[in-house]
Amino acid sequence: MFVVIRRWLEDRRAIRRRWQADARRLAAAEEANACYEAQRCAARARVRGEKAEFYHWAKVAAEIARISPQAEMEIEKVTGIVAEEERRSG
Repeated sequence: MFVVIRRWLEDRRAIRRRWQADARRLAAAEEANACYEAQRCAARARVRGEKAEFYHWAKVAAEIARISPQAEMEIEKVTGIVAEEERRSG
């Protein structure tokens, strides 16, 4: 039982490290637009039906908002990004 719990914890930590690393990478590269880029990736994943990737990119966007004071996040722009990705998908 302890092996199962330890493996689950290791998996959760690996997932956390992945979205934190993606957030730092995007925040460094995109600065003010980093949240929008993460939201764009989340919208693409949602449209494709990739549930795990959608959650990943949503967490990345939240982490960017937490760590980067320059990051912008306006709901109108996010809504536009989602609409654009939905149009592209068909």
